[in-house]
Amino acid sequence: MTKTEGERNYDVLIVGAGQAGAQLASRLREKGFEGSILIIGDEAVPPYERPPLSKSYFMGEHDAEHMLIRPASFWSETGVDMMLGVAVEQLEPERRRVRLAGGDFVEYNWCVLATGARVRKLSCPGSDAPNIFYLRSLADVDRIRETLAPGIRIAVIGAGYIGLEVAAAARKAGHPVTVIETQDRVLSRVTSSVVSNFYERLHRSHGITFQLGEMVEAIEDGDGCTVLRLSSGLGVEADIILVGIGVVAEAELAARAGLACDDGIVVNDCFRTGDDRIFAIGDCARHSNIFAGASWRLESVQNAVDSANLVADVILGERRTYDDLPWFWSDQYDVKLQTAGLWHLADDIVVRGNPEQAPFSVTYLKNGQLVAVDSINNPRDFMGARKLIVAGASPEPSQLADPAVPLKSLL
Repeated sequence: MTKTEGERNYDVLIVGAGQAGAQLASRLREKGFEGSILIIGDEAVPPYERPPLSKSYFMGEHDAEHMLIRPASFWSETGVDMMLGVAVEQLEPERRRVRLAGGDFVEYNWCVLATGARVRKLSCPGSDAPNIFYLRSLADVDRIRETLAPGIRIAVIGAGYIGLEVAAAARKAGHPVTVIETQDRVLSRVTSSVVSNFYERLHRSHGITFQLGEMVEAIEDGDGCTVLRLSSGLGVEADIILVGIGVVAEAELAARAGLACDDGIVVNDCFRTGDDRIFAIGDCARHSNIFAGASWRLESVQNAVDSANLVADVILGERRTYDDLPWFWSDQYDVKLQTAGLWHLADDIVVRGNPEQAPFSVTYLKNGQLVAVDSINNPRDFMGARKLIVAGASPEPSQLADPAVPLKSLL
């Protein structure tokens, strides 16, 4: 049941109104939890999906309402209270309460930190220019879209998922786009050179210009434009700059409260912090992962949903530990990349199909065991490989390399 107006004590307090926080509240209600729930979010909008920000919402194909995780009415109908546009300034574990901006307090029985991550900022000279944009929220994209007059030249800093998705969306809208990346290949942090090379060719075929192995040393005023001065001395002219150089876990609230943090909030195998009454889920949590072989912080919808589901079950009295296989996806143009597992562990790579054109897949093995897959426009391989990875299978490389052999048949 929901607390009456004015009460400031909740059975479950969720700090963060993103994918993880919304999923936790939904899961609790779906499993019959009748206690009071409050979600506090620093954005003044109900929980929404972030992946479309760099794709369909960026291109104006969907409005904000289309991106809501649940209809706005869902939360009141299920008795989930919300404080939106509100910041939590202090967490006080010993008193089981948080202090809000403005000085009010909210007490809790269980507190779940779903604070997510914030964008990593440029630090070079000129990085405070007004035409530099980051992409993490609806408001960010709204500001960018206001500048996108026809012919606007766009420089994208960073060739990871976000950078390339934004580059693809901008190019589809007809804008000249240059992508600048410090590494010598695109997607270098998330996949192998086989997949990187395919995506570089794909983007070049759509007219994207790349500057790889280049640092942005300074951002300068040019003749009616902005000039990005690169480490080689080259100057790239642009009208606006979109930055996608990664994110940093929002762990400061936990750190100030004395909870262990290490590139994220450190949690155990059921996402509990060092305080038995406080959990951390989603992008902000560093947890043990059997598929990584170590503690890991995952930035994905899958991890947000699965960690939220697990914590809901634990709050309801179930003893469960995290053993979900990480998976990710990225949409660029008409090409979908689906990834399962963690490729960086591999000591061998087997390609299925022709890596010059989709569909194809790249499988990754460690000591003969399948540990990851990248499938490009190949959902059948993706689903089959996921089952093999979870089963700890060690298929013959010759069979993996043959696209005519269904992966699911190798179980």
